[in-house]
Amino acid sequence: MIRFELICEKEHAFEAWFRNGEDFEAQKSRKLVSCPHCGSQEVEKALMAPAVSKGSKKPQMALGMNEEQKKALAQLKALSEKVRENADYVGGKFAEEARKIHFGEVEARGIYGEATPEEAKGLAEDGVEFMPLPVFPEDRN
Repeated sequence: MIRFELICEKEHAFEAWFRNGEDFEAQKSRKLVSCPHCGSQEVEKALMAPAVSKGSKKPQMALGMNEEQKKALAQLKALSEKVRENADYVGGKFAEEARKIHFGEVEARGIYGEATPEEAKGLAEDGVEFMPLPVFPEDRN
């Protein structure tokens, strides 16, 4: 996964995660990328500093979020919890179940689970709409 700094036509800056640059371009061309502030789909990659490894094997963490960032994180956690509460967990069969739903082979319902990068790429190529759910530090404990 790669994080891109994005900016919309109204100069709202935001971040989004994609498998790679091609994934960003594909989602953008399908009008799946929009500004969370104003909803504009006229979005471009902004200049960003490269991530440079310092040889540390531990992930870097951030402290000192401002109130707006704390509120956004809380909203993201609440949304993630709501998705999990209102969807069926299908584990490693996510790609298979998502295709069945997409092609009308089974009744449409919300699902979540795991997929390999290759499975996710295949789903995107098949036009199946999905999104990764964030994993928060407390989810790993």
